Amino acid sequence: MNIAELRADTPGCAERIHLNNAGASLMPKPVIAAIQGHLDLESLVGGYEAEAEVKNAIAEAYEHVAELMHTSPANIAFTEHATAAFVAALSAIRFERGDVIVTTRHDYVSNQIQYLALADRFGVEVLRAPNAPEGGVDLGAMEGLIHRKRPRLVSVTHIPTNSGLVQDVAAIGAMCRARDITYMVDACQSVGQLPLSVEEIGCDFLSATSRKYLRGPRGAGFLYVSDRALDLGLEPMFPDLRGADWIAPDLYQPAPDAKRFETWEFAWGLVLATGVAARYALDLGLEEIRDRAWELAAQLRVSLAALDGVRVLDHGAQLSATVTASVRGWSPPDLVRELRRRRINTTGQARIDAVIDYDQKNVDGALRVSPHYFNTPDELETLASAVHDLVSSRL
Repeated sequence: MNIAELRADTPGCAERIHLNNAGASLMPKPVIAAIQGHLDLESLVGGYEAEAEVKNAIAEAYEHVAELMHTSPANIAFTEHATAAFVAALSAIRFERGDVIVTTRHDYVSNQIQYLALADRFGVEVLRAPNAPEGGVDLGAMEGLIHRKRPRLVSVTHIPTNSGLVQDVAAIGAMCRARDITYMVDACQSVGQLPLSVEEIGCDFLSATSRKYLRGPRGAGFLYVSDRALDLGLEPMFPDLRGADWIAPDLYQPAPDAKRFETWEFAWGLVLATGVAARYALDLGLEEIRDRAWELAAQLRVSLAALDGVRVLDHGAQLSATVTASVRGWSPPDLVRELRRRRINTTGQARIDAVIDYDQKNVDGALRVSPHYFNTPDELETLASAVHDLVSSRL
């Protein structure tokens, strides 16, 4: 992996130190060109006509994303973002009063809110498996809940937004497959950061975004839908004319593949760019991407932990490229603002972004720093030095 070439291929690297890849990464030149090229085409020939002209490139986008996930293009649906993908899949489950959703204490905040909304509207029971001492969900407890409660759905976030934790989604998938239970994985933070195989995970649905570690554009995401889910007839609660055919006045027929989860209106330039981002990651190698990003994150945890007044919050048997820390004397928003003034991009989180985890850690929020493979050790040291100076300024 030639870091100098990769940085030259990333215009944003010349402008600032970007350590907010868990929020939205910097796009490389081919991804930018895909968006700009399609917008130019639309401006010249029209939106519908431009879509028709690039139909082969759109088909390639499905192929690249499918290859990224080790599946078939027929199992991929493009969406506007990860939450749209997640909600479309969640709406496909025909919940009834008394049904059980089993999840973890680390699931993404929007997912947790959606589970609670289902509990309020349909009377389902939401159960969160406890944590293991080493961090992350206790797999034994999770299996016990699945065995005893026979949930209608098991839903797990692979890598939380508020922690470097990596959860063992494949182990949970094996539990669900053994009992024929529908299983959904939120891979918003893991797609593009490490190798993923939906067959190895054993999920029925997997939602993802383009803008994070995949280095695609904002406003684009995708949903994996398993053959099992399709064979069961699972479909979104509100399909539209792209996802279904109206074949009689009182009858419609869902699309035979994952496109039943799509809607008509797309920013096709963003879809094309997502395919390019997937190809870019595949050509680099997901193992190499993971190893580089995780090594940088490990170095950063050591540097931050050595600073007086800084507490690194990540806890788990396996940690990803997301680093979270509590910084004495600074609220996360104020700290992010001061770092941004120094041309260092990070992000901050409040308690409401991860109520259970942050309450357990006895913090009101966290600074989140997320390096990627194009970052350098010197950039991490600049960040650590800036944090040291800001902490010292308030002693």
